[in-house]
Amino acid sequence: MSLTEQTGAAERLGSVSSGNALELRGVTKMFGALAAIRDITLTVGSGERRAVLGSNGAGKTTLFNCVTGDFLPTSGTIRLFGEDVTRFPAHERIRRGLRRTYQISLLFNGLTVADNVYLACRGVSRGRFSFLRPRENDTLLGRADELIEAVHLAPWCDTSVANLSYGQQRQLEIALALAGAPRIILFDEPAAGLSPTERAELVSILNGLPGHIGYIIIEHDMDVALRVAESVTMMHNGMIFKEGTPEEIENDQEVQELYLGDGHG
Repeated sequence: MSLTEQTGAAERLGSVSSGNALELRGVTKMFGALAAIRDITLTVGSGERRAVLGSNGAGKTTLFNCVTGDFLPTSGTIRLFGEDVTRFPAHERIRRGLRRTYQISLLFNGLTVADNVYLACRGVSRGRFSFLRPRENDTLLGRADELIEAVHLAPWCDTSVANLSYGQQRQLEIALALAGAPRIILFDEPAAGLSPTERAELVSILNGLPGHIGYIIIEHDMDVALRVAESVTMMHNGMIFKEGTPEEIENDQEVQELYLGDGHG
């Protein structure tokens, strides 16, 4: 089954109850007396590609952790495709089509690229508890091959993850996030530590994802973020500071003073 062929079920699910993939209303997360994020209200449409920008400490990762269920918000509501998931554990949000990558790689370094992607596909399939080795006609093998192709790693499919470059490992993480027909993906600083060439490859991969898959990308690299997003949310001190198109954000004087003036970009 190709990525394009997988869109049918995802689009049908996405049309139930809400035209939005993600809705946050007044989301606040307190750590003792410290508010990591405060009164976040945000709407992301189905298939929308959004960047969330801000300097260190702005609250971006805490926001992601609340969306994924790693943190439960202190107050506010989170809806995923129209369903209130505010108190749902992370695995229930995954079942509903949410995926995430992390700043720190979470890969099986002793296995090949193909093995990593196959296991990711198997992990979200009905046969995930089977201990039988895959047969040659296993549909998940074909799906894994397609995901490897989508992230431009086909020449390295039989390469051990430990022998990949750092940039290639980040590409592999995107393939793992694509397993199981996700509906929205949260990318946590995927360009961090990449060379200019690797960043260009990342932009190509993200822009080449099927249109029904929306995503939110946290980035320090504004150049990368503005090339892969159609809308931008700027955060500062745990709150939303500005929202707009990439062009509006790039040309906003307050954004330049706050964000670019701090040496980010």
